[in-house]
Amino acid sequence: MNRVAMPADSRLSQPPGALTRWFGQGRVGLFSLSRETLARRYALPASRWVQVMGTLVHYTDEGVPGGEPLLLIHGFGASLHTWQGVLPALAQHYRVLRVDLPPFGLTGPLRDARGRILTMDVDTYRRFIDAFCDAIYLQRASVIGNSLGGLIAWDMAARHPGRVDKMVLIDAAGFPMKLPLYIALFNHAPVRWSAPWLLPECVIRAATRDVYGDASRVDEGTFRRYVDFFYAEGSREAVSRMVPKLDFDALDTQALNAIRSPTLVLWGERDRWIPPAHAQAFAERIPGARLQRYAGLGHIPMEEDPQRVAADLLPFLDAR
Repeated sequence: MNRVAMPADSRLSQPPGALTRWFGQGRVGLFSLSRETLARRYALPASRWVQVMGTLVHYTDEGVPGGEPLLLIHGFGASLHTWQGVLPALAQHYRVLRVDLPPFGLTGPLRDARGRILTMDVDTYRRFIDAFCDAIYLQRASVIGNSLGGLIAWDMAARHPGRVDKMVLIDAAGFPMKLPLYIALFNHAPVRWSAPWLLPECVIRAATRDVYGDASRVDEGTFRRYVDFFYAEGSREAVSRMVPKLDFDALDTQALNAIRSPTLVLWGERDRWIPPAHAQAFAERIPGARLQRYAGLGHIPMEEDPQRVAADLLPFLDAR
């Protein structure tokens, strides 16, 4: 398998001084964190890196060796850590693969041959997920996707029916919608210009609270992780380029009618980012899809209440 080690990176690898701690890492985002710094903080025992589209992509490979594979795909602004709570239950029965989508997590932005950040859009994500599966020799898997990752999952099932066994969509994107406030900010030119150099931590914390149905469930470690990854080198510039390309009106949701993968749709009823009405739309469009709603949970139910979500995932995945 094409695995490589995370390379050393001297940028911001020294312990930050008081000025950097105040302005860079914890308050207004005047400085960025290097990938090496973030890897020291957030790499996991199962972390691996693989070259995809010229970029070192972070993923994990855990659970039953040689077992039936599951591919877990996170959403906008998140990382593969969002699945940590459901991992123990899944890893007892399956080979579980998680990936950090670009430009997020420890993967960061995709770059061209000259080092310039690539703008992520649906077509680029299609090329990325196909290339990632090829790079790790993953020919077929059940796919679980949340938010943007849900869009990538159902689009993959529509394009490659032989590659997706079962599918779980958790508060998935895809139907026309108004962008959530904390994403739509990047459609304004002043924010796009300033975000790579100035993005207050309070904005990232507010966005994190907003994706939970009950903001009191967000612990300080979770806040810190989301803030640190948003302050990763190149990530804010990549997001500023990406958001104007998030055009859900242009997606062919008629393709959902042709999906034959057994599908489970899970949805937090207090989702403030994607209208809960979209849950029913996915369930109606995908033949035979089942729908489970969660009272009190928000946009990322598998992170907010992993035990509750795992209790629904396992019977569906285990069914023959």
